[in-house]
Amino acid sequence: MNHYYQNEFGDAQAMYDQCQQYMNYHVTLSMKDGQHVDGIIQSVGNDGVHVLVGEDVMDRDDQDERYFAGGGYGYPGRRYRRFRPQFFPLASLAALALLPYAYPYPYPYPPYPPYPYPYY
Repeated sequence: MNHYYQNEFGDAQAMYDQCQQYMNYHVTLSMKDGQHVDGIIQSVGNDGVHVLVGEDVMDRDDQDERYFAGGGYGYPGRRYRRFRPQFFPLASLAALALLPYAYPYPYPYPPYPPYPYPYY
């Protein structure tokens, strides 16, 4: 029984170190019950992680929709992303992964050639 506790503590320590490394980054948290949450790690404590969890919000201004329905041109209304704080215990975390973002450099196209004519 004591050996099992030491392995569980080692996993919690590894998860704590990984959360410390990914602090202030947008990550995906996987729970042991199968739930997946994306958010920004705000702070890490000995007992758990404080995460700003994102939720999608649709703009529902009915008074703004006078003539067109939705966002116009066949698009739905506006979407906003709101972040709310939430606490997750370290014991409930199964995995932690960074969200991939496109890196803008190097550009896929070569730079423009110099302009051959004088500027006057």
